[in-house]
Amino acid sequence: MSRATNAPASRQRRRNILERAKGFRGPRSKNIRQAMEAVDRAKKLATIHRKLKKRDFRQLWIGRVNAATRAEGISYSKFMAGLIKAGVIINRKMLSEIAIQDPAGFKTLVEIAKKA
Repeated sequence: MSRATNAPASRQRRRNILERAKGFRGPRSKNIRQAMEAVDRAKKLATIHRKLKKRDFRQLWIGRVNAATRAEGISYSKFMAGLIKAGVIINRKMLSEIAIQDPAGFKTLVEIAKKA
């Protein structure tokens, strides 16, 4: 009886790895072993950077809101504390958009925060 090698599945596996490694430089896109390591690393870093992206955007929004509140004569922390005391529930993304798109509306929020 002939020996079974599972060659089609192995070839498919290797081809998938090399497909994912397209665009990598040198042997990382040609040699299966180096390509496998490069693809594994890329997948790991993609997961990490999806998490970091959220952190980076939140940092950006806070920076924008901070700049807008300082222009109105109040610190970011006092502004946020005032909004929480006043019962205004709005996330930092929307606050930054309001600060950019609607300065009059943002000024109203600052007044609410100052009163609270």
